[in-house]
Amino acid sequence: MTSLKRTQPTGSDSTNLSSKVYVRTTRAGKVQKIVREVYLRQDIPCSSALCSECSKISTTYARGRAQPPVLAAKPLTSETFSTGHYLVPDTNAVLTGMDLFELESAFKDVIILQTVLEEVKNRSLPLYHRLVALTKNEDKRCYVFFNEFRMETYVVRQTGESINDRNDRAVRRAVQWYKEHLELSVKKKACPAIVMISNDNDCRKKAIAEGLVGLSLSKYVSGLEDADTLLDMVNEGREREDAKTTQENFYPEYYSLSKMTTGVKAGTMHQGTFGVSPFNYLEGTVRVPAFERPLIILGRENSNRAVSGDVAVVEVLPKEQWKTPSSKIVEEETLTKNDNPEAEDGETVISNKERKALQEDVKKAHGTTTEGKPQPTARIVGIIKRNWRQYVGHVDKDSVRTSDKLSRAAQTVFVIPMDKRIPKIRVRTRQAGELLGKRVLITIDSWDRDSRYPVGHFVRSLGELESKGAETEALLLEYDVQYRPFAKSVLDCLPEEGHDWKVPADTSDPGWRDRRDLRDLLVCSIDPPGCVDIDDALHATQLPNGNFAVGVHIADVSNFVKPDTAMDREASMRGTTVYLVDKRIDMLPMLLGTDLCSLKPFVERYAFSVLWELTPEADIVSVDFNKSVIRSRYAFSYEQAQLRIDDASQTDDLTQGMRILLQLSRTLRAKRMAAGALNLASPEVRIETESETSDPIDVKTKQALATNSLVEEFMLLANISVARRVQTAFPQTALLRRHAAPPAANFATLTHQLRVKRGLTLDVSSSKALADSLDTCVSSDSPFFNTLIRILATRCMTAAEYFAAGTLAPAQYRHYGLASEIYTHFTSPIRRYADLAVHRQLAAAIDYAPLAPSLQSRSRLEGVCRNINVRHRNAQFAGRASVEYYVGQALKGRDLIEEGHVMRVFENGVVVFVPRFGIEGLIRLRDMGTPEPVGEFDGEEYVLNVTGSREVRLELFDEVKVRITDEVEESTGKRKVKLGLA
Repeated sequence: MTSLKRTQPTGSDSTNLSSKVYVRTTRAGKVQKIVREVYLRQDIPCSSALCSECSKISTTYARGRAQPPVLAAKPLTSETFSTGHYLVPDTNAVLTGMDLFELESAFKDVIILQTVLEEVKNRSLPLYHRLVALTKNEDKRCYVFFNEFRMETYVVRQTGESINDRNDRAVRRAVQWYKEHLELSVKKKACPAIVMISNDNDCRKKAIAEGLVGLSLSKYVSGLEDADTLLDMVNEGREREDAKTTQENFYPEYYSLSKMTTGVKAGTMHQGTFGVSPFNYLEGTVRVPAFERPLIILGRENSNRAVSGDVAVVEVLPKEQWKTPSSKIVEEETLTKNDNPEAEDGETVISNKERKALQEDVKKAHGTTTEGKPQPTARIVGIIKRNWRQYVGHVDKDSVRTSDKLSRAAQTVFVIPMDKRIPKIRVRTRQAGELLGKRVLITIDSWDRDSRYPVGHFVRSLGELESKGAETEALLLEYDVQYRPFAKSVLDCLPEEGHDWKVPADTSDPGWRDRRDLRDLLVCSIDPPGCVDIDDALHATQLPNGNFAVGVHIADVSNFVKPDTAMDREASMRGTTVYLVDKRIDMLPMLLGTDLCSLKPFVERYAFSVLWELTPEADIVSVDFNKSVIRSRYAFSYEQAQLRIDDASQTDDLTQGMRILLQLSRTLRAKRMAAGALNLASPEVRIETESETSDPIDVKTKQALATNSLVEEFMLLANISVARRVQTAFPQTALLRRHAAPPAANFATLTHQLRVKRGLTLDVSSSKALADSLDTCVSSDSPFFNTLIRILATRCMTAAEYFAAGTLAPAQYRHYGLASEIYTHFTSPIRRYADLAVHRQLAAAIDYAPLAPSLQSRSRLEGVCRNINVRHRNAQFAGRASVEYYVGQALKGRDLIEEGHVMRVFENGVVVFVPRFGIEGLIRLRDMGTPEPVGEFDGEEYVLNVTGSREVRLELFDEVKVRITDEVEESTGKRKVKLGLA
């Protein structure tokens, strides 16, 4: 039961005490009374510049700080609201219309109620963060009104009333109060309207009955300028739910949450993340702990409206339905090319072409995998967490009615996402003709049982397909890279001196407190060409006892970025700097990243130094950690450092120091390899661009020099040394990085392929065994063969991840790839937030500064780790996508013959890797001639025999000559390299 009492606290004229009393029965049968008290006030301002009464209390409310009103005295007007209007959206309006509320041109003077803010937080954390960011945008004039703490707007939940109905009533009460409050404060004829925005028909009807203005989102938008464009951004799926007629359901209904929870606990169901094959859109997988290999999800019916990345619950199908993974390339654009986006009634969930493709696969259901057994197959019975986000794509030209290309009439079209794993999305638009040939941003709103495809809405156009600006913004949005300019609150955290800031000349200055003066050391940095955000520098000298003094000096970013400031929160959210071919999306403002923190030569800089005494065998005698001041003597590129080291005429102390570092790095590397560290490979190329326009002109393979390894080894040594220190000091909250040992099943296919094609054995029992067996994977007739196998082995690995020490047992700290028992990231704080957090922990460990509360809380640190793991992965994907785009542009219009290597063989094509350009692509049977030649596929021997206009035998790991041209890929709208057999 619930009761409420209000009493007047002593000494207060504006506060009442609201007590809610809840009675509950515990499992033991005891009755508990829970009392929750809320202090209700009358001094929470409306924050309208029109209100003279609230201007008197705004300073008191803001705890003595002058707080100017947020809502304008002259809000936006329209034909309907000639005196202007303030908007009060309910939760549903925010959830479905966030894209509209973020528009700079409209939706200003918005009152965000506390009730709505809390509901959005419970419903969608990403949207909550966007809403909070909106309230901090001064141009938008969004005011958070704490209606749950204001006496006149506080609403008690009534007996039998649902929480949703109570919250709807709270919204209407707040709208009523604003209306009456402002009418008393200003003349009625000049009083702005208070407009409640709600997509809930019942709530709007009640508002209108109470004399309030209540509009749906689409109704409100239709009265604005450029309404046709804005209406495309409305989530019509939600608004049309009430108007839907009963239609045939094509997909099974999802199980209830309680049924799924019970099933997962009992082991009859399993939970995991759904992924779609990049080669066959009809085949997905879900990896679950109960099975060594992923469960296969075959066909639309079994994937049951899951989108790649969704956390799903699956039910294993009977054993007679288990099958091998697909050996065929199946592309959506080929099989669903003529689908009608307007069709709803009578469509089938799977087309005849799709059914035929599946039937061909099912014939192999009792065939063998590399281990001789069909793999478990499952169906999705429910979604635990949707991974829906904003998607970048382009409008399918075949889905636009020819007669309406110049019309503003609304029509439904297909938008094809850039990500091939995402299905086509139905979008209703009034600007279909204008959007053809454009890169567009959309979002998914719903996917009902009676619709073959998900339904979404248009957000905005990014520009012409293939234009540099549109394609760059597209990949930033696709991988959720935060690229907006830094907010004023972040820039306000920068030193007032700006570029004139200097290390204090006087060593008695507080800035020198507990810092070690290392300015006399011959320190230098070695980085890629053109690097301006220099995180690290090194030095080495020989000691009288024959050992070596070696130092790694890292930019002391934590001196400038203090915990829990606006800049710290922004850096934590961004997680990492993102490097594209032609630009860098910084984690920190440029003033810090490229100047004040950067260890540039010839200037004094704050640093965090790791100092070792090492024996000639690179054994650690001692290690010391110090906040310091250094003065770098030179900023080398890898090539410059290599030339300097190799030049026998250079005998100065700085060069001799680099030679010592190189000698020790080779010893360190040999010891790591002997311990089982892996020497893996990934395709890396360098794009040469025109200096003024940044247009790509050529593609070069990156050449690794000894100086690359020099820097890498000492960064690894520093990271390992720091990891040990912070874990000792903070065994529960040390921020560490681990690389879990991959399951043996991950290597099953590659192991079988090597055995069948080359008679080689891949031992995956340990990292040492794997490293040794990779060394034996060589071919006398193909020097690149070993690199190819290392690339394929890399793809069998699990991803490395950040974690808080206390969340795992020490045995699980191990970094498999580095063969290190403990590891962290410390050496790149300018570009990685993890390193900045570790700097703070190390500073506390050496008693330099107290540890921030946020790094003492394991739960908060786990949240930070989750975010930076995602950001780190997305940054890698964005970087690769940028390289892929520029490779396509660099090869535009060219026709080349290059060496390639067959990486994978299918029934109807092969995947070929071209080392020179670091690219891989499909060569399908249909690309080999017209009419399409016939392919005879041997899955056990990984051979495709092609007969027809030309006869070719293609085998896994074969070296082939390929013709390289370019094309605009119809499915994604991206210019890509096109491969063909030469």
